Amino acid sequence: MANADVRSEQLIDELGKSYPDRPEVAAKPSGRVLPISVHDLAKDPEVAAYIEAANANLGVLGFTEHGTRHANLVASIARNVLRRLEYEPHLQELAAIAGYLHDIGNVVSRYDHGTTGALLSREILVRQQVAYEDVALILGAIGSHGDDSQRLGEAVHPVSAALILADKSDVHRSRVREKDRSAFDQHDRLNYASKSSFLRVDKEKHRITLELTIDTNISQVMTYFEIYLPRMLMCRRAAEFLGCDFHLNINEVELL
Repeated sequence: MANADVRSEQLIDELGKSYPDRPEVAAKPSGRVLPISVHDLAKDPEVAAYIEAANANLGVLGFTEHGTRHANLVASIARNVLRRLEYEPHLQELAAIAGYLHDIGNVVSRYDHGTTGALLSREILVRQQVAYEDVALILGAIGSHGDDSQRLGEAVHPVSAALILADKSDVHRSRVREKDRSAFDQHDRLNYASKSSFLRVDKEKHRITLELTIDTNISQVMTYFEIYLPRMLMCRRAAEFLGCDFHLNINEVELL
């Protein structure tokens, strides 16, 4: 427990720091045409099998839902983050593809699932004849989205930043598998308490805000900070990479 407390204190300190400006990444049209879409991936038997098995594995381990619902939602949010910030459509679609595939590494193991997922995705994308330059961007995004105890993932390009923001903003009661509320752990309780979550992107104000509505009769707001502090740090850094500030709003109160 002492180590966990030290970790939390370090993360709180990190949230208060200012980070050097990220190198500006120009959104120049690539001229490449993607041969696949998220819709195509959803119909790919290999992808479907991996997502289903990965979700089942995490269910055995007690994790919340990581199936097609989560994959589709993260794909949609990642695309919309770059769309709202007016990145070129090609990058928007790469973010969506990365979002759909980002958790397939859980079919092998929860540990280092970002790295494993990137390697599995490479074979799928090459088979689908995606250009190597685009494959590289997708792999970088998938490989850098994790939040394990050793090192937080960090954005390495706009597609990567959009994926991090989309993935970490999915907090909702529909993710809870356990039907018996008396058996909820703290993650179940917090997700079940989350009646809505929305990632708002304001290009003019250079601001990205995660807006949550939490039923405090089920879980206290402080629990969100206790559980998701590392994710907030990742979101802040991802937003900064995109030239934005990150804010957290819970029950219409700005907390970060």
